Amino acid sequence: MRALVLALALLAPLPAAAQQNRPQPAALPNAQGARTLTLAEAERRLMERNLAVVAAQRGVDAARAQRLIASSRPPPTVSVGNTFAEFRELRSGPQPPRGRFLDSNVTVGLSVLIELGGKRELRTRLAEENIGVAEAQVLDALRLQLLQLRQSFIAALGARANFEVALANRASLDRTEALLRRQVQDGALPEGDLLRFQASRLPFEAEVTSAAIAYAAAVAQVAALLALDAANTAPPPRASALPAVALDLRGRLDTAAEPGVPREALVEAVQSRADVVAALRQAQAAGVNTNLAEAGRWRDVTLNGGWDRSRLSQDQPESSRALIANNQFTFSLSVPIFTDRIVRGGIGVAQGQQAQAEAQAQAALLQARADVAAAWTGYEQSRALLRLYTGAALTRAEQAYRSTEQAFLAGGRNLLDVLDALRTLNATRVAANNARAAYLASLATLEAASGVSGISPRL
Repeated sequence: MRALVLALALLAPLPAAAQQNRPQPAALPNAQGARTLTLAEAERRLMERNLAVVAAQRGVDAARAQRLIASSRPPPTVSVGNTFAEFRELRSGPQPPRGRFLDSNVTVGLSVLIELGGKRELRTRLAEENIGVAEAQVLDALRLQLLQLRQSFIAALGARANFEVALANRASLDRTEALLRRQVQDGALPEGDLLRFQASRLPFEAEVTSAAIAYAAAVAQVAALLALDAANTAPPPRASALPAVALDLRGRLDTAAEPGVPREALVEAVQSRADVVAALRQAQAAGVNTNLAEAGRWRDVTLNGGWDRSRLSQDQPESSRALIANNQFTFSLSVPIFTDRIVRGGIGVAQGQQAQAEAQAQAALLQARADVAAAWTGYEQSRALLRLYTGAALTRAEQAYRSTEQAFLAGGRNLLDVLDALRTLNATRVAANNARAAYLASLATLEAASGVSGISPRL
């Protein structure tokens, strides 16, 4: 009777053509109220909505605006004044000092700075180099954000697959428990067998909870990368096992993908990786900045011109021709002096910054090559692990479960042995899902490390 109970519980859910005496994971239904999203759609949305990429793009706008400032000549200065009163101090005597308010007195001045040494051209070049740096930083931000999106998306698909395995196990256990409960009520089985079965299924329930949490967390991370509100979700129906998620991610973990590029080509390609290019352009900008500092040896000249008009005082001696106003035109030239220490200090600072930027560029290149080496090793190891789990390991776990079940049906094993074999099969399936996810994530990491597009799998 116990053998019949287990056989009915485990064989009934399967089609006649696929009865292999084990629960099969079933695809989850669409999450209610959630938007279905594929990886390709998510990548397109990330390029438009990701906040880190948007912030980097605003940096390009700022660098271009800075170029307008750098390419402009020093603006001339115009000054306008007025002499509105005068106060005369007289020698000591009976008359007190005299003062009065004046009108029709004006002073106009113009000051123009003449830059020498090609400073404006060097400033313009520096601004253009900074634009190139900002543009490379946009590409680097996109590279890193795409990597995070792909890793989170693949992790979500892996968690979803594990969730499906856990739900299939729970459904099978529910059917078995229902049959056992009926057999206890009919007196065909002792109640102790039912209690042992109920106690043994608790780890399976914990796996359902863990898988649901992992799936919801991965979906929330994808939503954050796409500038979506992960908390804006509708609660699922009471009968639904799905957690409340903002997105319903779709894709295949069993996608067969290979890099298609040899390791040596990937190592050489890192010279075009966005962060390496940005570091190189920063070094070039630092070189232009050194030239600009050296141009400070040329002293700039300031030209000053002015015009003063004032009404003559009314107590001037009489003359045959009355004077109405006095006009004065002035011109001066000013040159800064004692600037040698300041200029040498500025050159020293610029040279130090240039050497620093060059060292950082070299470090970025070496780090990129190290990233490719580590990513390639991760790819090879994850590929070997995937072959192990999707081949011999998973097959052995399924065979062990079938043999244990057959031994139970023949009376040589008890129900707890079958549950233990099911637990091992479940762990192997979960490990296989994780191996698939790790392999796909290693390809995404390899693309981000090398900067070569097309390596990350299309899910």
